[in-house]
Amino acid sequence: MKYVEINNLYKSFGDSVAIENLNLSIEKGEIFGLLGPNGAGKSTTINILCNILEKDRGSIKIDNKELKKNDRETKGKLGIVPQELAIFEDMTALENTMFFGSLYGLNGKDLKEKSLKALEFVGLENTKKLSKTFSGGMKRRLNIACGIVHNPELLILDEPTVGIDPQSRNHIMKSIKTLNTNGCTIIYTTHYMEEAETLCKNIAIIDKGKVIAKGDKESLKSIVSNKNKFEVLVDDITIISESDLIEINGVDSVEFKENKIYISLDREVSSLNKFITYISSKDVKILDIKSQVLTLEDVFLNLTGRKLRD
Repeated sequence: MKYVEINNLYKSFGDSVAIENLNLSIEKGEIFGLLGPNGAGKSTTINILCNILEKDRGSIKIDNKELKKNDRETKGKLGIVPQELAIFEDMTALENTMFFGSLYGLNGKDLKEKSLKALEFVGLENTKKLSKTFSGGMKRRLNIACGIVHNPELLILDEPTVGIDPQSRNHIMKSIKTLNTNGCTIIYTTHYMEEAETLCKNIAIIDKGKVIAKGDKESLKSIVSNKNKFEVLVDDITIISESDLIEINGVDSVEFKENKIYISLDREVSSLNKFITYISSKDVKILDIKSQVLTLEDVFLNLTGRKLRD
């Protein structure tokens, strides 16, 4: 079931086009990765989704309802954890969470109970000090508590782990998985590709305001290459024929270096077993075999010409 549908979204600032006919579809209950280099249009898209910016044209539906300006019903379903910390440093964690909860329409006993529950969820339930005394990781976790206090159906996380220690990052990653397991649909932006690999079911890569690729991790990798690559260490490479290996069905390329064979195989052909059988027929021992795994970072660099953090 589609929970978010974005069709032909367009936004410009004067002569500068920020988003050009962008189309996205996000399933209910998934973690969807939105990746792109700086200036790609991610923040503009998010700001339009959150009704902070007005679109020039196009349509957005959330839970099959057209997103309109000052739509309180849709606002109540949406949570946002911005990249820039949105907390008041001269307030405690509870005061911060209750303030943001009140903006979502919570009040009275319900407001305090949900604020305490949100703080417990991020591991800040016993913190009484002002938030200006918090570490970077604690501030990030408080930022999340303020975004989830009203139990949103759709949560937008805009680079929630920027500039924090590994322990806090692990805590946040586990929290995100738990939120999703509990039914929350999540849009996730990050400059850490390994986070997208770990968390996201489907991913869209945008650049210069356009979606240049989308799909699950494996389909994105297949855009760049339909080959499996291996590094094979053998005890004696001298009696192996490079021309014989090339003749094996499905072998795309072979390179010898010292006692290692670098071989590229077509993913659609089961040729690895044939390669191993050939090596064994020459009485050569395979000492080690490693798969050279294509990563999302490789895909991103190939499609945009830039690393994600550029």
